[in-house]
Formats: sequence, C-alpha cells, structure tokens
Amino acid sequence: MKLLTASKNWITIIGALIAAVTLLLIIGLFLISTLFGQNDTYLGLFIYIILPGFLLIGLIMIPVGIIVSRRKLRRSLNQEKIPLPQVDLNNPKHRSAFIIFTVATLIILCLSIYGSFEAYHLTESVEFCGTLCHKVMEPEHTAYQGSSHANVACVDCHVGTGASWYVKSKLSGLHQIYAVLANSYDSPIETPLHDLRPARETCERCHWPQKFYARNIQTNRYYLADSLNTEWDIVLQMKVGPEHSDLGFREGIHWHINPDIDIEYISENDMREIISYVRYTNKLTGEVTVYRDPNVEISDSLIAATSSRTMDCIDCHNRPSHNYNSPTVYFDKAMLNSEISQEIPFIKRTAMSILRNTFTDKDTALMEIKDGIISYYKADFSGYYANNSEKIDNAVTAIQAGFSKNTFPGMKVTYDVYPDHIGHLETVGCFRCHNDSFTSENGRKIARDCNLCHTIIGQGKPEQMEYTLIRETLEFRHPVDIGTLWNEVNCSECHKFLY
Repeated sequence: MKLLTASKNWITIIGALIAAVTLLLIIGLFLISTLFGQNDTYLGLFIYIILPGFLLIGLIMIPVGIIVSRRKLRRSLNQEKIPLPQVDLNNPKHRSAFIIFTVATLIILCLSIYGSFEAYHLTESVEFCGTLCHKVMEPEHTAYQGSSHANVACVDCHVGTGASWYVKSKLSGLHQIYAVLANSYDSPIETPLHDLRPARETCERCHWPQKFYARNIQTNRYYLADSLNTEWDIVLQMKVGPEHSDLGFREGIHWHINPDIDIEYISENDMREIISYVRYTNKLTGEVTVYRDPNVEISDSLIAATSSRTMDCIDCHNRPSHNYNSPTVYFDKAMLNSEISQEIPFIKRTAMSILRNTFTDKDTALMEIKDGIISYYKADFSGYYANNSEKIDNAVTAIQAGFSKNTFPGMKVTYDVYPDHIGHLETVGCFRCHNDSFTSENGRKIARDCNLCHTIIGQGKPEQMEYTLIRETLEFRHPVDIGTLWNEVNCSECHKFLY
C-alpha cells in the first residue's frame, strides 16, 4: 500500500510512460525490420542503441521517483525512517503483483540481452562503420568496397580481437561521433593513424610471416596519351620472397618483416613519408647497423628524444583497403576492360586534361567531364563523333565512374592526398629508404636498386615485345624517349603530375 502511494508521483509516472512508449516503439520497429526485411543501419541504430537508451532512462526514473516520494513522505510525517514495503506471497494481491513484476523483469532482461547482442553486431558491421556518417566516411567506404579486403570487416583490421582494443575503439568512436556532430573533423581525414593496432596483431592473423611467399609474375598494361592510345606492357618478376619459398626470409621484399630482425626508423613530423634515420637490428646475432642520410640533418639528442617506429606490413601496405587510384590508373583499367575504346583518338589525353582540374563538388565534376569530352570531339573530330558517338558516351560513363570511386571533393580527397607506399611510380614509396643516400658508419648503403624487388622480363608494345629469361633482367626502356632521366630522378617526380 505504501509502495503504491509512493509510486504516485510525476517522476515515476513519466518514467513509466517513457519506458512503455519506448518499449512499444522498439517492438514495433523490430517487427517492421523483421517482417519487411528493412535491415537499414539507421533503423538498427534506433532499435538497438538510441531507443534502449530512452527505455533505460524511463526505467531508472521509476525507482528514483519512488525514493524521492518516500523522502518527502518521511519529512511530512516527521519520521526518521519509514518501514520498507513488505511482500507477503500469501496475499493474493501481493502474489499477483510479484508475478507481474517478475515476468516483466524477465522479459525486459531477455530483450536487453538480445538487444545488447544485436547492438554489438551492429556497431561492428561494415555498414555501421561506413555509412552512418556518410559524408565523412564515404571516401573510405567506397574505396574499401573495391579493395582486395572487401569481404573483411572493418573491425577485423581496425580493432582486432580482445576486450581491451574493443573498449579503446568504442572510446575513440565517441570522440569521432562528437567530431561529426560538432563539425570539427578534418577534411580530408588525417593519416597515418598513430593509434592503429600493430599489424602483427591484425594483418598477420591471415598474412603471417611464416607463410613464405615465392616470387610471382605481374603484368602491367599502360596506355600512352597519344592519338592511338598506344598500349605499353611491362612484365615483372616480383621478388616478394626468395626464388624457392622454402628458403624463407633469406631475400625478397618480405625480408623486411622477418621476425628475427627489427628495422626501426624516424620520420619527419612522424608522417612516415620523409625518413630521417634507420636502424637495423639482427635479433639472433645482436648486430646493430645505423643508417643516416647526410642530406637530412638529425642530431643524436633528437634521435634519443624521438620514439622510433618499428617497420611492419603497414609501412609499405599503408593503403591495403582504402586505395585511391590516380586518373591515369583508373583510365587504364577502364580501357583494359574495354569500357573505353582504344580506337577513340586522343581519348586519354583529353580525359587527363579535364581530370587535372580541381572540382568544387561531385556533380560539377561529372558535368564538366561529360561536357569537356563531348565538346572536344564535336569541335576537333566532328566526323568521328557523328559516327562513333556511342563509343564516346561509353567512355564518358567509364571516366565518370572512375572519378566517382576515387575522388571526393566534399572531403577534399584525391589520390595524392593519401600516398600509397607500395612501389615508386606515383609516390616516393620504396625510395624513402632505398635512395643510395642512407649510409652506415662502415660505408654500407641502402641501395637504390630496382632489381632488389623485381626484374623486368618483358616490355614494349604488344607487337614489339622484348623478353628475357626468368633469371635475367632487361634494362628498363621508357615508353617515351627521355634519355637517362628515368634513372636520375624518382619516377614520382614526373608521374605524379602527368594526368
């Protein structure tokens, strides 16, 4: 009776109403999502995270109101203590109330367990990571969908297993939510992520170092920006590992992640693009070799005060799931797949002249791509356009699709905002360390020798290809005669600006 009296207060009544209405909304939305297959991320957010929060607030308000009401009653009666309500299960009213309360509690408990399970899976899903904050994450989510890790969940790399990293990720997520709501996020998002979990705890769950990789053959096809869109092929033997996989880490690109060695480095501004200092440690022999670049000044005191980074997979594969192709790359892919006809004269040169512009938004870019290409052919190749307008329209569509997947004006994301350290064609990449400048005290250099990583076993136009034996290599022949310049400067110094 006293409990019933204490529950007649506005806090408890409002709390009960909030809880009841919220519970009905949760059940209703859950039925809609189940019966009609509406598994939308935003709907899941309301069902399993937002509405349960209001339900919890309502449930908390019920006992809070009772406690406040009891204290007021105690003060009005000038009593130091009011006896707690007594439950007598022999009393039919008490027994009915107890059964109702117990059943309701069990139902809410079961719903809470199920809801917590679904909320966990929702927050761990790719859709939640990629589409909830659509504008901010659109570039990363789009690039991810076209990557080799498109069937790997975001959390498998960004969080991994274990409770501690799960908690860290959720705390970081709260900060990210605040940044989105307060419109204080960076455009583009800054990288590298310095709090990213070490690759040896994520990447190496699948790509473990002891899974030795032998060499493989890679064929690259390029198209020149001339009237014929001339094809130029290069066949490389990639030395990702030794000639025989059973030789393990004796040589090859993956020697860098040999568990028996440590390669530590210090980079300018900790951006990992300009390397100032390299230290090699052989864990088996204890040998330590320090390499310095005489062109980059770094004092011993600064080295001692700076935290070095131990090289792992991410130092080369820094864009394993979020790689943005340059216009030349996605154009060549489209022509390779016959989405753009090679017969259209000067189509690559025309496309590159438009794509080198800066666009304020996506719609403007798509319009200018279409208008620019069509206007060019109507003006300079009117006869060709009249007979081949469909080919040109298809080319426009393919170029627009490539742009949409790799450039995002709203977030100021272009391919060169996030340099890819694999290779050395459009970014410094390997040459950050392998530049013939880093020298140890005994005169040993980190060589700028392309044959350390690959050999050229075929190159040239399809009808004029030259080949060599698998254990030999051809000297690189640039498709456009530039003399020896290709061997004197980094490839990226020209290729970064070719489009």
